Amino acid sequence: MKYLLDKFRFLFSTGEYVSLIWTIIVVTIRRPPRWALIREQLYHMGVLSLPVVAMTGFSTGLVLAAQSFFQLSDKGLASATGLMVAKAMFTELGPVLTAFMVTGRVGAAMCAELGSMRVTEQIDALETMAIDPNRYLVAPRFISGVFMVPLLTIFSSFMGVFGGYLLAIFYFNMPPATYFDPMQIYITDFDLVIGFVKSVFFGVIMVTVSCYKGLKTTGGAAGVGKSTTNSVVICYTLILFSNFFITLGLNLVRTATGWFSS
Repeated sequence: MKYLLDKFRFLFSTGEYVSLIWTIIVVTIRRPPRWALIREQLYHMGVLSLPVVAMTGFSTGLVLAAQSFFQLSDKGLASATGLMVAKAMFTELGPVLTAFMVTGRVGAAMCAELGSMRVTEQIDALETMAIDPNRYLVAPRFISGVFMVPLLTIFSSFMGVFGGYLLAIFYFNMPPATYFDPMQIYITDFDLVIGFVKSVFFGVIMVTVSCYKGLKTTGGAAGVGKSTTNSVVICYTLILFSNFFITLGLNLVRTATGWFSS
């Protein structure tokens, strides 16, 4: 019996989550929140995340360059080091690692903030004053997530390429042209599009899951901690699985339609 209840509870929570996403989209389109609220979230999610995103991308580029060079140099393919770094950063590691870092820095704080407001009845107070919590609290975070996560992903990817460049040039003594020239030939528009699409989806997942878990928090301070932990775990899991399905789906669409095939 408990197993069946858990199954129905999962289905009910999934329905509530999908309903929240639809409500946020409708609210954002019909009556966007004030610019001051959006600007504050853009600053906290974007500007304050730049240092950790930069370090993540830069260090990942260093590791990719080192591994690529050591694996390829004895096969006469050291010139592909830059291409390996760029391909990995633009299509996979840039979007995923950026989403992970933003989730850990912003998503957890977002869930804890909304959860604290829920258990202290601040959200109930907003509702009694005829203020829509979705428009006032969630929509600004949703808009900033859709815009800032892709921008942070682009920044992280370029930091990774830059980190790989520094290692390849100053440690492995590669000519700069050898590092960059293969990118101009083999980095396609599709590589950039797939990384951008992933970052948009990851931003939506991070914001909506964090806000949903925060708004559904119960049980006082202990409940806030539990909701925050669950939100981060769920975000990471959804990001990893959606990364696979987006990769598979976009490549199937590309094969079937011939988009970006040239």
